[in-house]
Amino acid sequence: MNLGGRPRAELTADQLAEVETLAAVLTVAQMADYFGIGRTTFFSILNRDADVSERYKRGRARAVGAIAQSLVTKARAGDTTAMIFFLKTQAGWRETSGLELSGPNAGPIEVDETEISLQRFLEAVSRHQAAAETREAQNMAVEAPAMMEPAVACDVDVP
Repeated sequence: MNLGGRPRAELTADQLAEVETLAAVLTVAQMADYFGIGRTTFFSILNRDADVSERYKRGRARAVGAIAQSLVTKARAGDTTAMIFFLKTQAGWRETSGLELSGPNAGPIEVDETEISLQRFLEAVSRHQAAAETREAQNMAVEAPAMMEPAVACDVDVP
């Protein structure tokens, strides 16, 4: 029942045909701008029109699939960055680092609270942490190629 007011916005047949193609490269907000309609109006169309929604989802899925296939191809070809990204996002790999502070001869850090202020202590901890992170980064730069070698030899088909 029409209670008056503005007529409901609909996509033309040409616009509908473009939805799937545009969804591969544009966000919903960008598509609304492209079609010259308000963003909330386009969101409303997506919510009420199953055909528009399915075309949008299919276009996004095809784009993601194509990029994923390209990523896997690069990883299999030995692109270390692609390998690391894939393993972090798909295999649960993550970079972790721990920091353990110790005094001379790996003993406890002794703090005489009457001689050292909290600020000086925090500055010392910060310097020690920075040095540890620098050492870790240097070790990772040396170890990274060796860590990735098994992934190159892996012969698993990824869809």
